[in-house]
Amino acid sequence: MLNAVLFDAREDGIAVITLNRPETRNCLSVDVRQGLASAWERFERDPALRVAILTGAGDRAFCAGGDLKEMVASGLQVPPRDMFPLPYDTVELSKPTIAAVNGDAFAGGWMIAQACDLCVASTSARFAVTEVRVGRSSPWAAPLIHMIPQRIMMELLLTGKPISAARAYEIGLVNRLVAPEDVLGTALELAAEILEGAPLSVRAARDTVMLATEMGRSAALTAARHASESAYRSDDAQEGPRAFAAKRRPEWTGR
Repeated sequence: MLNAVLFDAREDGIAVITLNRPETRNCLSVDVRQGLASAWERFERDPALRVAILTGAGDRAFCAGGDLKEMVASGLQVPPRDMFPLPYDTVELSKPTIAAVNGDAFAGGWMIAQACDLCVASTSARFAVTEVRVGRSSPWAAPLIHMIPQRIMMELLLTGKPISAARAYEIGLVNRLVAPEDVLGTALELAAEILEGAPLSVRAARDTVMLATEMGRSAALTAARHASESAYRSDDAQEGPRAFAAKRRPEWTGR
C-alpha cells in the first residue's frame, strides 16, 4: 500500500503525484484512494509546494475508474460522500492542480482529471463517463456544465462512449494536447508558468474563476473583489511594479 501513490516534492515548488498501479490501470482501489488522500494533504500542508501535477504510471491508463471488483465484493450501493479524494470537493485545497493524462481516463479517472484545475493530455489518451454501461451513476459530472456545452455533456453521459483526446481538446476539456512522451514535461512547463505569478495573486485568480462559475454576475464580482484584497494589500503587490520598473524578475514572498 505504501507505493500505491508516489509523491515527488520538487525543489521548484511543484509536487508530482503519480497513481502507481499500472497493472490494474491505476483504478481507484482502496490503497490508491488512501494514498491519494495522503498526497493531497501533504501538498496542501507544505508551504514550499505551490502547484501539484496528478498523473498515472505506465502508458495505458491515467486511471480506469473505480475498482469494480471491490465494489462487487463489498456490495457497494451509494458511494460514501468521502470515498474518493477529489480536489476542491472532498479534499480542501487552496492551490492549483494540473491533470497530466497519460492514457485512458474513464469514469472515476475522468472524475479526478475533471476535478483538477487544468489538464494536459496525451494524443493517445481517451476520456469516457462509462457509468451507464455498468449500471452506476455519475453525479460528480455535474460541474461539466461549466466546462463544455450541454448537448455534448448529454451525449457523453447518456452513451458512455469514449472520446479521443483530440475531441476532448476540441470541446474545451483539455488545455494542452501533446505527444505521449511530452505529457509530464508539458505539465511541468505549465506549472512553471503558474509559479511565475505572485502566490497570493494566483490564489485570488483561481478563486475568481471558481466564484464566477458558482454565482451570478453581481454576486461573483462582489465576492471576487473580497477574495482579491489579500493580494492587493500584500508586499508582493509592491514588489511586482518595482521589479517591472527596474526590468528585473520579481522576488515573490507570498506575503
